Amino acid sequence: MNEEFLNRLLKSISVSGYEEPVQEAVKMEMKEYTDEIREDEMHNLVCVINPEHPVRIMLSAHADEIGLMISNITEEGTLQVIDRGGIVTHTYPGQQVIVHSQKGDVYGVVEAYRDLLKKSDLSTKDFVIDIGAKDREDALKYVDLGDPIVLDTHIRKLANGRISARALDDRIGVYIIMEALKRARERGCKAGVYAASTTGEETTKTGAYWCSTRIRPTLAIVVDVTYTSDCIGMNPAEMGTVELGKGPVLCNSPIVVKEWNQKLEDCAKEAGIPVQREAASRLSYTDADKIHFSNEGVPVVLVSIPLRYMHMPCEVADENDVENCIELIARFLTAYQAE
Repeated sequence: MNEEFLNRLLKSISVSGYEEPVQEAVKMEMKEYTDEIREDEMHNLVCVINPEHPVRIMLSAHADEIGLMISNITEEGTLQVIDRGGIVTHTYPGQQVIVHSQKGDVYGVVEAYRDLLKKSDLSTKDFVIDIGAKDREDALKYVDLGDPIVLDTHIRKLANGRISARALDDRIGVYIIMEALKRARERGCKAGVYAASTTGEETTKTGAYWCSTRIRPTLAIVVDVTYTSDCIGMNPAEMGTVELGKGPVLCNSPIVVKEWNQKLEDCAKEAGIPVQREAASRLSYTDADKIHFSNEGVPVVLVSIPLRYMHMPCEVADENDVENCIELIARFLTAYQAE
């Protein structure tokens, strides 16, 4: 596990629409392992090996995370906000936050009182963030309208190789595709590989669409996270039995090409990598959907990391699942030249 790289990704603040800090961390890590690094106006970042090869395999994972954005600064100097992505509103009151301002990171708290926590229809309109400012003029010395905000959380190692952090969804996917690209290149992969750290998945999904239309991939492997059924509140009848530590997850979805699922499963069997299956009745609600419908249609497979407590401040994943996913994709890429 390249913990230094993973920790740089996890410590970055990358609210949807403000992904530049994560992309800088990726660029710093990957510059010596790629033939090209491409960037576009929406701050998508694509790391490329073998760009001259006619086969173009797109790896896709999204760099953005859920969070808040300053929508108004009151005369009293407190901040009002809107959401960026599918936040869980009840996880915010009483919590410390970081405002990522061009003037520097600013710390604050989301005001809380008992009656607020009783609201069943709690929304971001109810949030008031205190950064210690005396009034609006004073607040503007530290922050601006449009600045993104995240919960002030930590990276923690748990027992049995588990890791907990904010926004493992989907910086863990970005980490996986970049490490898989490195490993495939080291093993002599001949196909063109385009590892795309995409923007906006939690809000618009434009990043993956832009990347795919410009790469025009032969096929795409999308890496995201998926719900586990081994924690409170999850019903395996909905998506299947998915457990932490039991391996990466392949998706049985109408948008996924079954033959490519099988090829990944064959690679896994050859390498002794455990894999799991999940079920989707329609779309996947990941970047795979946008990629699938781009160009004249792109064959996609979705490979996911089991995740507990998705979109909470304390997401939990298993390091063995991460390593197995990297190895599975690297083996697939290296073997693809024989197709």
